[in-house]
Amino acid sequence: MRMSENSILHLLNAHWRDALEISLIWLALYQIWLRLRETRGIRILTGVAMGAIFVLLISELLHLPVLDWLLRNIAALSLFALIVIFQPELRRLAASLGNNRLFTNAQQNRETVEILSELTFELANREFGALIAIERDVPLDAWAASGVDLDSKLSPELVVSIFHPKTPLHDGGLVLRQDRLVAGACIFPVTDRTDLDRNMGLRHRAALGLAEETDAIVIVVSEETGVISLCRGAEIERGFDPSTFRARLNELLSTTADDDEN
Repeated sequence: MRMSENSILHLLNAHWRDALEISLIWLALYQIWLRLRETRGIRILTGVAMGAIFVLLISELLHLPVLDWLLRNIAALSLFALIVIFQPELRRLAASLGNNRLFTNAQQNRETVEILSELTFELANREFGALIAIERDVPLDAWAASGVDLDSKLSPELVVSIFHPKTPLHDGGLVLRQDRLVAGACIFPVTDRTDLDRNMGLRHRAALGLAEETDAIVIVVSEETGVISLCRGAEIERGFDPSTFRARLNELLSTTADDDEN
């Protein structure tokens, strides 16, 4: 029994650094996987990885040294390709690690949700098309810079006037940071998805494009139908009434991007 305990202690003393290193690497890879698993690029990465592992096993089993050498050298070059493929996701990850969570004040969060709910249905009743991006952990400065600076407190009257069809700022996106309107008439990236309803126009595609590249919650009001949509990640939700919209928006703004993915 004494020898067994001594053997275990010796094993732990000799290899605890290895165990710690493996645990840290596993944790880092797992966290990266959580953040990338819903992206389009992960399908490419999975396919390439499976193909590379299959060819590597074949080269090892059949003793093909040239093929093995090529694979090991190509693997180093593949790192640069991955940076290009996952550029939006890596930018999102880096930004979220360097920024504190917004909407930390619960009272402010509830007030913002109430104002957003009121103005969204006012826009829908008037059939004013609208596109509103709510910033969370990932800064939207790059897209805000494409529009007109506002730096104004959020209010239903101001937002409804911005999206009035005869105003200069109505034909673009509005960026909201906490309870401040950052910029209007902003240009958002457009999704390249082909599975969307044909009734969804450029506003919906721009909303999804921004939601795919960041953790923003994007509100869309259809100019033609007045239908309200919420975009988050690759998802678009519709069919809200005032109470369900308020509840869903409050739920989304009360969670972080990591909570959404988990």
